Amino acid sequence: MQFESGKNLAGIGTILFFVSFLISSSTPPFSSGFIAIVGLILMLIGVKSLADYYREAGIFNNMLYGTIVGIVGVVIATAVAVGMLINSLSSFLHKIFPGWNGDWTALSRMTPTTTNITFSDIIPFLTAAIAIFAILFVFTIVVALLYRRSLSSLRNSSGIGLFGTTGTVLLIGAITTIILIGYIIIWIDLLLLAIAFFQLKPQSVQSITTQTAAPPTVGVSEAEKAAVSSSQTEGKRYCMYCGSELSPEATYCPKCGRKQGQ
Repeated sequence: MQFESGKNLAGIGTILFFVSFLISSSTPPFSSGFIAIVGLILMLIGVKSLADYYREAGIFNNMLYGTIVGIVGVVIATAVAVGMLINSLSSFLHKIFPGWNGDWTALSRMTPTTTNITFSDIIPFLTAAIAIFAILFVFTIVVALLYRRSLSSLRNSSGIGLFGTTGTVLLIGAITTIILIGYIIIWIDLLLLAIAFFQLKPQSVQSITTQTAAPPTVGVSEAEKAAVSSSQTEGKRYCMYCGSELSPEATYCPKCGRKQGQ
């Protein structure tokens, strides 16, 4: 996959994930979740392409691991919720609907009563809610740490500092989910991440402005050094080790094979 396709997929996928939180309940069922999943998949595909382009596997691997950890966290939280509530719910409904015979379809025809509800009847639901929140909080922190590591690698490879910022903001948002405001911070951070993806430029363009190699200093006469320096000011690039002329997009010297800019 080409670089432009990768960055566009990552950016569009992030925007879809951002927009999924704005979809109201009046839309078709599960449409918000469907858009979020599609956005996440597109973002991962785009990030995989960028990781291959920059030859840095950690960019994709850490984001993939973070996504897997997030899915596992949701599954565990759901299992805990079902396990803790399934037994308590039946007895709770019998208290609200004293004459209920266990037929779920009959509930709509019955009138609820709350006069015999005590605090002890609510405790199982509060305990379940706290347990679910604690599980999601811990897994959210782990996901944020893995995503931050991925975005830091992308920042180092691309030179776009906004990736490092989004990683830090994401971690702050994950920590502050304990007071709920963190979810808003994470949501806003998605928009910043999309902007960062669209700021990416091909490495060949960046190398001309930020990665021009220094003239060779080993085994080269003063006159040759001056000639190399003069040529570089005219836009040419030379190997910093053997002095061979390089194409503008070259990362490795075709003669000595050594990577430039190190």
